[in-house]
Amino acid sequence: MEPLPLATASDCLVVRAWAPDEAPALHAAVVASTEHLRPWMPWIAHEPLAVEERRAMIEGWRSEAADGGDVVYGMWAEGAVVGGCGLHRRLGPGGVEIGYWVHADHVGRGVATEASRLLTELAFTVADIEVVEVHHDVANAASARVPEKLGFVRVADISVPAAEPRAPAETGRRGVWRTTRQTWRG
Repeated sequence: MEPLPLATASDCLVVRAWAPDEAPALHAAVVASTEHLRPWMPWIAHEPLAVEERRAMIEGWRSEAADGGDVVYGMWAEGAVVGGCGLHRRLGPGGVEIGYWVHADHVGRGVATEASRLLTELAFTVADIEVVEVHHDVANAASARVPEKLGFVRVADISVPAAEPRAPAETGRRGVWRTTRQTWRG
């Protein structure tokens, strides 16, 4: 698999793979957003992590990206961390799934939408990527608005396997939105 690109940007947002020395910035953003994220993000149950644990996590993410796997990015606006996102190879060959979370202080400003637009464009620069999807809990209306605004098509609602970790507000059903290289309008 061709590795996914590590960075992209627009006039208002920089999206780039986390660097180990950015562990304190990631830590501060997650700590400030923990209660905001708790209803929808299963990984928040493991918080708080220590800064050194976060640094090790970032090093693992970078290694995985170098091997052609997932890429976990930070989102910056005017030099401040405004969230995190990723391109995940969960769909198998030819596809990636976008994930995102927004810092509690930056909700409602279009950050997730802009990041998802940038990540979709970035994904389609990779020759073997034909499909980009966004999955979200069906009760998470804010997350549903992101792919809808970008012109993704809602293709399914699926049940989450019982063994998969869930956050407190999750219903166990996910909305699946898709765009393809042919249908993406950017």
